[in-house]
Amino acid sequence: MRKGRKKIFAVLIVILLIAGWFVSIFGLGTKVDNLGKQLKYGLDINGGVYVLLEADTDAQGTELTKIMNQTKTVLENRVNAMGISEATVSIEGNNRIRVEMPGVEDAEEAIDQIGRTAQLRFYLANGELALTGDGVRDSQIGTDTEHGGYKITIDFTSKGSDLFADATEKAATGQVDATVYDENGSLVDPKAIVIALDNEVISAPTVQEKISSRSCEITTLGGFPESQASSLSALIRGGALPANLTEVNSSVQTATIGANALNLSVKAGIIGVAIVLILMLVAYGLLGFVADIALLIYIQIVLWTMVGLGSVLSLPGIAGIILSIGIAVDSNVIIFTRIREEISKGKSIRVAVDTGYQAALSTVIDSQTTTLIAAFVLYIFGNTAIKGFALTLMIGTVVSILTAVFITQIFISLLAESKTFSKNSFFGMNEDGTRKISFTPNFKFMSHRKIFYAISAVIIIVGLMVGMIKGYNYGIDFTGGTMIQMDMGKKVSIEEVKDTIKEYELEPTIVYAGEDNTQIVLKTIKALKTEDRADVIKTIENEYGLKGNSVIASEQFGPTVGKDLKSNALKSLTIAGICMLIYIRFRFKTWKFGAAAIAGLVHDVLITLTMYALFGISINNPFIAGILTVVGYSINDTIVIFDRIRENTKFFKRKQKEELLDTSINQTLSRSIMTSLTTLIVIIPLYIMAGSELRAFLIPLIIGIVSGTYSSVCLCSPLYYDITKKDDASRYDEHRTKTKKTRTSDGIVK
Repeated sequence: MRKGRKKIFAVLIVILLIAGWFVSIFGLGTKVDNLGKQLKYGLDINGGVYVLLEADTDAQGTELTKIMNQTKTVLENRVNAMGISEATVSIEGNNRIRVEMPGVEDAEEAIDQIGRTAQLRFYLANGELALTGDGVRDSQIGTDTEHGGYKITIDFTSKGSDLFADATEKAATGQVDATVYDENGSLVDPKAIVIALDNEVISAPTVQEKISSRSCEITTLGGFPESQASSLSALIRGGALPANLTEVNSSVQTATIGANALNLSVKAGIIGVAIVLILMLVAYGLLGFVADIALLIYIQIVLWTMVGLGSVLSLPGIAGIILSIGIAVDSNVIIFTRIREEISKGKSIRVAVDTGYQAALSTVIDSQTTTLIAAFVLYIFGNTAIKGFALTLMIGTVVSILTAVFITQIFISLLAESKTFSKNSFFGMNEDGTRKISFTPNFKFMSHRKIFYAISAVIIIVGLMVGMIKGYNYGIDFTGGTMIQMDMGKKVSIEEVKDTIKEYELEPTIVYAGEDNTQIVLKTIKALKTEDRADVIKTIENEYGLKGNSVIASEQFGPTVGKDLKSNALKSLTIAGICMLIYIRFRFKTWKFGAAAIAGLVHDVLITLTMYALFGISINNPFIAGILTVVGYSINDTIVIFDRIRENTKFFKRKQKEELLDTSINQTLSRSIMTSLTTLIVIIPLYIMAGSELRAFLIPLIIGIVSGTYSSVCLCSPLYYDITKKDDASRYDEHRTKTKKTRTSDGIVK
């Protein structure tokens, strides 16, 4: 690209940067809302209810797919009939459906409404089946001009209309012996058409004559109240489910908690990013300023991309964005490190920028691709919360490659072509080619590798023994159970609360939460159904005189959910490892690099499990996302070192393998430290300021970043050395055998 075009692009980028942040923060009057208003937020921020339902069916293959799609359609009709805006119904796995209802406050009623197995049936008064919900096309409410209030209309399908006509003809005779009781426990009228959901009577209107039309009306003297008419119409319109549904997981979240967590997360993110921007300026000077421009554009692109895709931003998603910022900085650190190395060799700024950038590009792509693999696997096998985390991480990884390839290159090349700025001092170098901030390590990693092996082995063995003896602290999402968080209005005695609900035999764990310990968090390994949770909550509310809005959050996990989580975690790790191994084999032309890298990943997973065992940290759903992200982050660092080993092998073929590996690690050590530091800088403020839900994601990340840096530097390359040492020795012996010279007794060399 010509210099003139580069200047134009640079100016446009700066203008877009400034304008973009202005619109992001302030919007454009009434025409364009700011970024905060345009983003869609998950239930953990906006508040609401979600429920995961499992279909009770033996169907498989295409038949199961058909049943689940039909069930999804029915539930969508029910949710829409309830008037819940932006509600979503989605199929998870093979036989489960997740329903999200933002803004819903009465969780018990909402879950009961959609969770009914709702086999809609129409009976005669004697219990004879007339037709099922398959015969109902629609149901609405309208103003009842004759009786006042509201009436309900039902539209039938062609087949349903015929069946309904036959039923009303029989009922109108009044000769049917009534054996069915209505919702009030009274025997229905012989002329009644009984409407039942899951064998529960919801209405029993009477008929006077045969109804042959495609629709009918249900009226009552004085008319129905609007709420009653709407509820009954919604249940009828919901239709019949093709399979019974069981609640296996549900969650209730108030908007107050989510909004507070969002505000704290945004503040923590701003603090972390600001520190990173300053650190880059201090460490890299003018190059750091270029990195800051790229980073600020990167954040904008990621957030506006989520707006464009209609992605839902959840609290785990915020953690993914924060983590991806550290990964984005890494691309620039790799580029800057290579450029400085070229300057140290005595090259001019312009040549150093060209050669350094080209040398760094393959490393950037390789390292980010491996992270992308982990994020993709996480998205495929994770549940909805983890998918949000994985999606933001994927978007961030792709955007970081684009900003490094395009934006960073434009600004750095302009600096190199400038008479004013194409000087060593602006690139953090002295005039003699040495660095202003000198860090030239010369550690002997290979000679100390057995010490590193021993340290890791001791930590892992101790941790696993503690885990086996003491047991891991599994959260209720693994063990199954229920969590209820309530605002008591004051600090209460935990023992008194336990006594209040002792009749339910929950054997709960109760702890304080909130400011001044005015909230309690109740956990039990019993998976309470909606009505059972409602009973427990009502008992506590009555005892302490609480209002109906005392519940801040609640979750319920069925016993099968934990098994699925463990299974998916193992499957995800296995698939991610295989995909990474294949990619490394393709890029590095040998399985040995891949074997060493995978061994490092196993080490990082075991170290994380060890820390969880030693400190009793709860293992829950976010732990899986954390582990997989650690895998992606760790291999990112390892690939950078391996890429340097591969490069140095071409230029230092005569070097001993041990010396070659030590040199490669030392050359990339400053980059490893800087990347880990910047990533921790953006995570730690989030950990300090965020709530417990986000911390559950961040704990394995913090452990993994430290462990991943250690394994990449101190373990993976030594493992590669030991794997290839025997091969090198065999080749050396073979070479000696071929070239060995022998002397005869007469002194002639043969």
